[in-house]
Amino acid sequence: MRIVRRTALSTMGALGFVFAMGVTAAPAQAQATRTWVSGVGDDANPCSRTAPCRTFAGAISKTAAGGEINCLDGGGFGAVTITKSITITCTGVEAGILVAGQNGVIVNAGVNDRVVLRGLDFEGLNTAPTTPGISGVRVVSARDVVIEDCDIRGFGTAGVTVDSGAVKARVTVSNSRIVGNTLGIQVISAGGQGSAKVTGSFFANNTTASIRVSGAGNSAAIDGNAFFGSPKALELLSGGTATTSGNNAFGTVASDPATLTPLG
Repeated sequence: MRIVRRTALSTMGALGFVFAMGVTAAPAQAQATRTWVSGVGDDANPCSRTAPCRTFAGAISKTAAGGEINCLDGGGFGAVTITKSITITCTGVEAGILVAGQNGVIVNAGVNDRVVLRGLDFEGLNTAPTTPGISGVRVVSARDVVIEDCDIRGFGTAGVTVDSGAVKARVTVSNSRIVGNTLGIQVISAGGQGSAKVTGSFFANNTTASIRVSGAGNSAAIDGNAFFGSPKALELLSGGTATTSGNNAFGTVASDPATLTPLG
């Protein structure tokens, strides 16, 4: 009988040890506050500096809210949907987002979230027979979105679309080059809560207008930009408004800048 009892106890102890090992062997993976992507990375990696990911979509799931994704080197890092506060910054390298038939970045974050996109190169492939990308950046929901030092070109709808419905979304575009899209920037939030502040940026050859604001309550503040080669520098529709300090440069093809109301 003692032999049987010892065997039972030994078996129970072994099972307990295996159970404990099973519990501790697969802890939840913590998200990092800073992650990295590389043109030669792999999304199976933890996105650390020594083991970077390959795409923004791969890195964002491993980046904590409020964290930052950086580029170690140049590459095409793919489309991504952002659902939380985050910064993607790749100044100094060629960080491409090349898409056909879809949006480059969709921002669908919380109403108190802030998203920063810095140093990115968006290509929408607006050349037949390719189906062009829809928008370089489409803002559906966020408190603030900052687009800084970016190149956005070749999109069939717009370089940047602010389409936040009834969510108040403030988008800032600065020091960027928005070229060869159907519309450069459009603010079309159905609930009249969209706004764009556009400063120090270059617009050229956008085939309909460089900036369109449509719908009562939607607005744009425009200062220190250059507009060339588009039928209209600014198009205001259905009660959309725009203001400016007047410090903009207009090419001969651009529309009359007198449609802008000076600030102050």
